[in-house]
Amino acid sequence: MQVIEISEPGGPEVLLPAKREMPVAGYGEVLIKVAYAGVNRPDALQRAGSYAPPKGASDLPGLEAAGTVEAVGPGVAEWQVGDAICALLPGGGYAEYAVTPAAHCLPVPKGLSLAQAACLPETFFTVWTNVFMRGGLTAGETFLVHGGTSGIGTTAIQLARHFGARVFTTAGSDEKCRFAEKLGAERAINYRDEDFVEVMRGAGRADLILDMVGGAYIQRDIKALKDDGRLVFIAFLGGPKAEVNFAEVMVRRLQITGSTLRPQSDAAKAKVAAALRAQVWPLLEAGRIAPVMDREFPLEEAAQAHAALEADHIGKMVLKVT
Repeated sequence: MQVIEISEPGGPEVLLPAKREMPVAGYGEVLIKVAYAGVNRPDALQRAGSYAPPKGASDLPGLEAAGTVEAVGPGVAEWQVGDAICALLPGGGYAEYAVTPAAHCLPVPKGLSLAQAACLPETFFTVWTNVFMRGGLTAGETFLVHGGTSGIGTTAIQLARHFGARVFTTAGSDEKCRFAEKLGAERAINYRDEDFVEVMRGAGRADLILDMVGGAYIQRDIKALKDDGRLVFIAFLGGPKAEVNFAEVMVRRLQITGSTLRPQSDAAKAKVAAALRAQVWPLLEAGRIAPVMDREFPLEEAAQAHAALEADHIGKMVLKVT
């Protein structure tokens, strides 16, 4: 099968086409004939050598895909050959075929294309885990998500708004801010021109902040939280280290946590998949929320897709595989 390999750690140019043997579905797994593979920030981190795949996972990049079931392994009853699915992958999405646990697969929502479905798993699993399960966001609370026009941001804005939160976000241009507000943000803050801490103070501060920036944002996040507020980290694009006043954390009873999705157990991911199918997939099928797509690239242009990912974009990008 045709694949895209990481020839060595480095920039987008290290993504090169290659040929490999097709994987085989093991116990509890399905083999997917990949139509589209999502392109995500963790793929770029893996390419750069800073996000190694877990033990036993494919070394190929690609954490989500949509396509059809090509084969099912022993112990799989919920999927049949030919079913249209999208799936969270442990790796290996940049290829014509990929394997993943059957419990990490979801049906392609009615009304969505395979390209749109390939935008769903990585971001929706991540947002549901960190905003609702770990972050505990509830109706009536105030929520701030950084990077509002990223794949994570566009997903978080829509879901938080649907479930009754006041939604605030940051973005890097006025155009992106207006886009985020059209998605459902009450207020989008251009971080180049405004201080999100001051804006959030004026809005009564946040109950929950979802941050993928870190670095200099960490102490500012703390100041933007209400007493008893929660801060959840999912990445550190600005660096993982900062000088933090933990006396403020203690006195104001703040909670700081975070998670990454890929290293979690198969059982934990299956639990998230079940929650999404029950609570979010009906919203997608009803058209009440939708993935935001930027553009698609052919599989052989994965390097160009990564360059675009690290430049300027809104929403998700996908690779067209078959």
